[in-house]
Amino acid sequence: MSRLLSADFAKLWKNIFFRLCMIGMFLFGIYMKVMSYISAVQYGFTVSLADMATVYMLVLIFMIPTFVSLFIGTEYSDGTIRNKLVIGHTRMSIYFSNLITCLAASLLFALSYLAAVFAVGLPLCGISDVDFKELAVLILLSIVTAAATVSISTLAGMLCQSKAATAVTNILVVLFLMVMSIYISARLNEPEYYPAVTVLTDEGEVTAAEPEPNPTYLRDTERQVYEFLNEFIPTSQTVTITQGNVEDYSIPARMAGYSAGIAVVSTAVGIFLFRKRDLK
Repeated sequence: MSRLLSADFAKLWKNIFFRLCMIGMFLFGIYMKVMSYISAVQYGFTVSLADMATVYMLVLIFMIPTFVSLFIGTEYSDGTIRNKLVIGHTRMSIYFSNLITCLAASLLFALSYLAAVFAVGLPLCGISDVDFKELAVLILLSIVTAAATVSISTLAGMLCQSKAATAVTNILVVLFLMVMSIYISARLNEPEYYPAVTVLTDEGEVTAAEPEPNPTYLRDTERQVYEFLNEFIPTSQTVTITQGNVEDYSIPARMAGYSAGIAVVSTAVGIFLFRKRDLK
């Protein structure tokens, strides 16, 4: 296992797409922090070091499937996986080695962004008015969410031997989940009552209508289902992380538990199916 990890990490450092992602995340962090500071100064807002600190998840949720698909797809196209099996490595160790390498890559992408944000933010904003507990919770949640995304992408990458097909499939899945998350969030944020409307009659009298109940407002079991999906789906967690506002710490704790469960289940399913996979 250690030899596999050593070889995979050596390949990771030489991977051009990995290097581009690292540079891109660092530059993205600088850009977001500088633009946030400029906007805050222009409009008289208070500038905090934590501003834009967790926006990287909106990029990472799409970057992970793309990177994992290309990284693992190269193993098939170059015949590396067959060579690993020939020299005696087990399928489980091969699967875990790729999974761990991709997890490390996703963590490095996040750290590259955070390093840029803090490097630029410290001299501009200082460390005042920063809720480090909230920031730490959001960063830890982002790591677990990223791990779930990596696990799902690795499952697809290890079972599909076509690099292009894997990349397209993983990206389409993330896009579908993101659209679903936006729809779920919109339904949950619908008002229970439409606001009262003030009307000026022809006689010059002002009348106010009573608030109207919203017929599409989610209630009871239906609302509970939507709330569960909003916490369970990784892309919905991404939206929560990006907003950077934690009012109830039990919510990110549940989200982290769901993501950990997704990672464990998808990894177990992936290993089971990969051990039965007929490698060409």
